[in-house]
Amino acid sequence: MGRYIAPSLLAADFANLRQAIEMVNQSDADLLHLDIMDGQYVPNLSFGIPIVKTAKKISTKPLDVHLMIVQPERYFSQFRDAGANHLTIHIEACNHLHRAIEEIHELGMKAGVALNPHTPVSFLEEIIPFVDQVLIMSVNPGFGGQKFIETSYDKIRKMRSLIEQEHSSSLIEVDGGVDLQNAGKLFEAGVNILVAGTTIFHDPDPKAIIRAMKKA
Repeated sequence: MGRYIAPSLLAADFANLRQAIEMVNQSDADLLHLDIMDGQYVPNLSFGIPIVKTAKKISTKPLDVHLMIVQPERYFSQFRDAGANHLTIHIEACNHLHRAIEEIHELGMKAGVALNPHTPVSFLEEIIPFVDQVLIMSVNPGFGGQKFIETSYDKIRKMRSLIEQEHSSSLIEVDGGVDLQNAGKLFEAGVNILVAGTTIFHDPDPKAIIRAMKKA
């Protein structure tokens, strides 16, 4: 089972955005993660399509775009045009999830579904065969630097069990409070992709942190 690292651009120094993305380019990271927040679905604003376009011009890694917005289907084509390779939407924010996943695929992107901490794995039983990745939120979405919710390990194991039961090829991604201390345990629980922001971008040697997390 592959081990992938997706540095979260939200934690980067936006005064030196090119430098931050070029660091990711030169590192062992596999994806560049971008969190889009609208101030409605989550109580915070981050950035939108112009930053995704800018990141695409600089990044040599696929863009893993996480939409924390209401009615995300309004913007699928815009994010595709901006350069998103993976597009993840929240099950809690989408009334017609199967249709939305089909639209993302038709636009040529990989489709992901995110689950908030309170949302059970069982909600994905009917949809998991159509999903490329499941994003388990291990903090409440909206802010960086939060403490990892320890019950997330059990949730990840349940998700891995469901994926195997349904013979799905979906990957498991986890975001929130991920660091060197829990990276190995998360991989052991069944995670494929670790999203980390503060741990990577606030370290004096972010490329070394990425290498260490991948080998944890």
